[in-house]
Amino acid sequence: MLKKVLLGSLGAALVLTAGILLGHFAIQKGSTTPDWVMDVTQDVNEALIQKFIAEVDNIAIQENLRSDAGYQSINLLNQIRRCWKLYQCLYISFFSSLIFHIFFYLLKQGKYSDSQGKYSDSQGKYSDSQAPYGVIGVLVYTDPWDINDGKMSDTNETYPYSWYMPPSGVERGSFNTHYGDLLTPYLAAKDDTYRIPAKNITGIPPIPTQPIGFEDAYTLICELGGEPAPSEWQGAFNCTYNFGGPGFKPTSNFNNSDVKLDIYNREELKNSANVMGVIQGSVEPDRYVIYGNHRDSWVHGAIDPSSGTSVMLEVTRVLGRMVKQGKWRPRRSIIFGSWGAEEFGLIGSTEYTEEYYSKLSERSVAYINVDIAKPSLWCLFAFLKVKTPGSDSTSVYDNWIRYFNRTSPAYGVIPNVGFLTGAGSDYAAFIHFLGITSMDISYTYDRTKTRARIYPAYHTAYDTFDYASKFIDPGFTSHQTVARTAGNVLMRLADSLLLPFNCSDYAETLEGYLNKAMELYTDGLAAHMISIEPLQTAVRNFRSAAARLDQLIRDSNLADETPLKVRRINDQLMLLDRAFLDPVAFPDRYGFRHVIWASSKAGQPTFPGLADAYTRATSTGLDSDWKEAHRQLSILIQAIQGAAHTLGDVI
Repeated sequence: MLKKVLLGSLGAALVLTAGILLGHFAIQKGSTTPDWVMDVTQDVNEALIQKFIAEVDNIAIQENLRSDAGYQSINLLNQIRRCWKLYQCLYISFFSSLIFHIFFYLLKQGKYSDSQGKYSDSQGKYSDSQAPYGVIGVLVYTDPWDINDGKMSDTNETYPYSWYMPPSGVERGSFNTHYGDLLTPYLAAKDDTYRIPAKNITGIPPIPTQPIGFEDAYTLICELGGEPAPSEWQGAFNCTYNFGGPGFKPTSNFNNSDVKLDIYNREELKNSANVMGVIQGSVEPDRYVIYGNHRDSWVHGAIDPSSGTSVMLEVTRVLGRMVKQGKWRPRRSIIFGSWGAEEFGLIGSTEYTEEYYSKLSERSVAYINVDIAKPSLWCLFAFLKVKTPGSDSTSVYDNWIRYFNRTSPAYGVIPNVGFLTGAGSDYAAFIHFLGITSMDISYTYDRTKTRARIYPAYHTAYDTFDYASKFIDPGFTSHQTVARTAGNVLMRLADSLLLPFNCSDYAETLEGYLNKAMELYTDGLAAHMISIEPLQTAVRNFRSAAARLDQLIRDSNLADETPLKVRRINDQLMLLDRAFLDPVAFPDRYGFRHVIWASSKAGQPTFPGLADAYTRATSTGLDSDWKEAHRQLSILIQAIQGAAHTLGDVI
């Protein structure tokens, strides 16, 4: 089995992270101090965190994973006293069956050429982009070069002999480019909610698409005629991947054959439920730390999503028992969410954010996502407290910094924290739509030893308990480590007197984005009378404001300060990401409003809106596109300057 190591994939929107947990302050308590004062000034209790870590049980997690989704929902309800279900009526497009005979055009990894009236075989994610080029049908397969390190044999190389996907494995997925219910954009999908006509839906590709296994793709691809495809299109099959000509090789048994692709999708309104639980806070019940994971899956889903659900159930079991025993109650409220209908477009979590938009916008501290039991957080102090699987001396932090690090100008070598720039899981609506600081936690494998972009059984019928227990995490000690880390971070976010965020690290990220933007765009913008200097000024102002706030925190003995001063500083930290929201920044991109963390087509490590607009303007040369680049620059400047004001003095 591949050696698992911790890679920080996350990237909290609030990169308020990188290695520094703001200090925890000792609290002097006298015998004459009223109880309510002691409660208000109480900081995180390290002994209780150690108690939580000690009680997390890998066998309990294993048994959670054995159970079905319905039992898991009941289990969640049983652990927390205040639980309920939220129902939505959702539009879902189901596939039912497929009949295909042959096809005669290869389209791999979303690339295309002249494909007028052709069927297509694609491993890529962007079938929607093919429609303007005349593609009228897509067969999607996962090439063994990309997922299996080239392994193909079902006699000794693939599951059940190893973790690699068998030839019959079919990776399912959604081509929906939006998230949330498609008939009720920006509205909660209640029974009485207005629904747009189904013909007006956007976000779903207008061409039929069907996944197949690579054994079927092999049969067809190796018979294609025409010119050889580019080298980057070649895969693991022992034949040359050709364009198709169109058509098959003259010597092929398929010569002069056509493709018949019959797909029987059905569109329905289906009920789905989010299962919710809450532990009410004792001091600041109106501040929420949210922990969520989806429970629906394409097939068995032992790893995605059930490994994450199993971890969440164990966290709720231990925390729920500590509450019931009277040993602990969080300072802030903790909300648990088991989301429905994630695989169809992050629907359950998105509908939750739409239904409770105002309350969540005003009161949420952070969102923690655990989908495929991966760690990635800005509470890096928490990782020092959790040991890696099978070690009593090496911490999660040690492994993270060993295998996945970067050099910070201020802090030296630190764990590398990625960014949640896309909509890959249920964090999307929380960070991109609401601007709530978010993180995605998981353990993963050593990516220096494999090309696999994710575990090979992902979204296939082979994602089973047997697969997980034999090849992913025998003994479930990595699951246990994720549960300990997630609960550790959850308790620190809920209990710390001062929120464990570091805005100076955010400033470091903005400076990195600025340097790349100046390198790539300064001359081109100047040629069109657009100056990048105001952006430099805004980033400098943000850096100064962040430094002043950090200094204020270091100079304050918060235990002796008034509760309102602590609350004020926490609000500044909590609301920082909201300052980067702009509802009109990306009018053609559903649900994306965060001008720093939105995804980008340009593929550059810099500000996404500016990068995309500049790339388009240089491609077309149109005056309207250069005006859009100027607009995106102005949006960015205003957002960063506004964020600097958020961190500054109250008046």
